[in-house]
Amino acid sequence: MNSSTKPSAGEAVVHVPIEAVDRFCREVFAAVGADEATADAATRAMIHGSRLGVDSHGVRLLAHYVKVMNGGRLNRTPNVRIVQSFGAVASLDTDHGHGALGAYRAMEHAVELAGTFGIGAVSIRNSSHFGPAGAYVMEAARRGFVGLAVCNSDSFVRLHDGAMRFHGTNPIAFAVPVAGDNPWLLDMATSAVPYNRVQLYRSLGMQLPEGVASEADGSNTLDPSLVEMLAPVGGEFGFKGAGLAGFAEILSAVFSGMKLSFDILPMNGPDVSTPRGLGAFVLALKPGAFVSEETFQAGMQRYVEVLRTSPAREGMTVMAPGDREWRVACEREQTGVPLDPATRDAFAELAEHHRLTPPFGQ
Repeated sequence: MNSSTKPSAGEAVVHVPIEAVDRFCREVFAAVGADEATADAATRAMIHGSRLGVDSHGVRLLAHYVKVMNGGRLNRTPNVRIVQSFGAVASLDTDHGHGALGAYRAMEHAVELAGTFGIGAVSIRNSSHFGPAGAYVMEAARRGFVGLAVCNSDSFVRLHDGAMRFHGTNPIAFAVPVAGDNPWLLDMATSAVPYNRVQLYRSLGMQLPEGVASEADGSNTLDPSLVEMLAPVGGEFGFKGAGLAGFAEILSAVFSGMKLSFDILPMNGPDVSTPRGLGAFVLALKPGAFVSEETFQAGMQRYVEVLRTSPAREGMTVMAPGDREWRVACEREQTGVPLDPATRDAFAELAEHHRLTPPFGQ
């Protein structure tokens, strides 16, 4: 690829087939020396985000992951292993590899434990940014199990009424299988928005919604270029979001012996050579261990049916958690993944540097 074919940041968002983006991500990871397991896990997680409309945690992260692999922060060929176990509980060491690899492996083991004990819990240590938490709970739901996943990250979210960075965005994801339907899927940051959303809005030249981000003194701002911290989810009742962030923090960091959010190196550097030592936690539940599978599924089907058909406010639509994402996924299977200008430019640079064909053509 030569510079004359490089897309311009001034051009509009373009849509690229999911298969082409998937191929390109895997080729880039291979080009920078990541092992096959790492390339597969990182790509699957990013594609999950981009397919379901969680663009802040989708393929726009590729350039960042390459940067920290090249810098030495991420181990490209980690020895991911279970280092401690006790009945239905285990601890997994990611060996400073990609967070997605550790999370997928941990959930796989949690499901195995739940198949035996009805419940399986795995604490993850020596991890890194793991992308969309929903990707890992979906692995449990696809196999008929309920899944929970949480992770902490470097401080960027103020406390309710606070004026300093305290928690990370500390996501919580929960998925429940529903017979004959898509899973009930909750995937949320405990901040009002994830910071990657701020970066996306900055790339697109868009203003932020009210009350989601703050300047250095804790005052709210709509300008993504002025953001110094995020607000906890909940607006005027942000103490609830701060409490949920603490829930994720304790399971992720305290249970794994890893760093608390305010002790973790910033995701975006400047140090990209030192491992960040993140913690995470996944849980799997076997519904049939509590009630019969038939009783469980009848309850879930009844729940989502009444939820979706319940009265809505004028001009509004009531949806179950995950409904928006499944709708977006169906659309993007047809239209492709949207690449914002900054992501497209990053892809072009990666393609040129590694002599690859970018997913948007020559």
